[in-house]
Amino acid sequence: MIDLEAVRRVYPDGFVALHDLTLRIAAGTTLALVGPSGCGKTTTLKLINRLLTPSSGRVLIEGHDAAAQDPIALRRRMGWVVQEAGLFPHLTAQANVEIVPTLLGWDAARRARRAAELLELVGLDPRQHAGRYPAQLSGGQRQRVGLARALAVDPPILLMDEPFGALDPLTRRRLQEEFRALQARLAKTVVLVTHDVGEACYLADRIAVLDAGRLVQIGTPEQLRAAPASDFVAAFLHRQPGAT
Repeated sequence: MIDLEAVRRVYPDGFVALHDLTLRIAAGTTLALVGPSGCGKTTTLKLINRLLTPSSGRVLIEGHDAAAQDPIALRRRMGWVVQEAGLFPHLTAQANVEIVPTLLGWDAARRARRAAELLELVGLDPRQHAGRYPAQLSGGQRQRVGLARALAVDPPILLMDEPFGALDPLTRRRLQEEFRALQARLAKTVVLVTHDVGEACYLADRIAVLDAGRLVQIGTPEQLRAAPASDFVAAFLHRQPGAT
């Protein structure tokens, strides 16, 4: 479970990125963060894994204050998936997946078994893809490797920042379907940032709509569609290309 309690983030120039954000993300569920550019979505992810610290308020991870935990150890318990996968270009697909297990001191045989298992899990034949470098993979394949890397040490939490945003529509839809099936099996606690409300409605149990650093509405996709809390929410849902 992840709790954000009245979290405020102010930058040195005085810009307020988040205004007293309070959220609860239940274990095993997916929460999508949506809203215009600059509304605080990615800031929220970075506060959860301590890439940023709150100016006030608290972030609790499974009931423990994130500020009291070692940031490196905390991040190793979270998977991080970004747009374009963020793979190291000089490492093979297998080596990219093995990064965190290597840091944790796993032996080579255990790392290799886990990498092969995860590549298979995300739909890549390890015999064909393990030894390829990112430049030798398609965009969809790189994104699959990025997801496998995020799952390497079986973290309870996945943070996903526009993970499918750079893909063509067909590949994007296929990966959305596969991620949804994967989440049904693994039941991770997922926080997903996306600009596509259609994607949010398809993948998330609940959606939080942000505007200018403030939480405007949170609810299930059905609740947001049936009863938007404001004209802003209604207009935002309506104008998104993926919205239904």
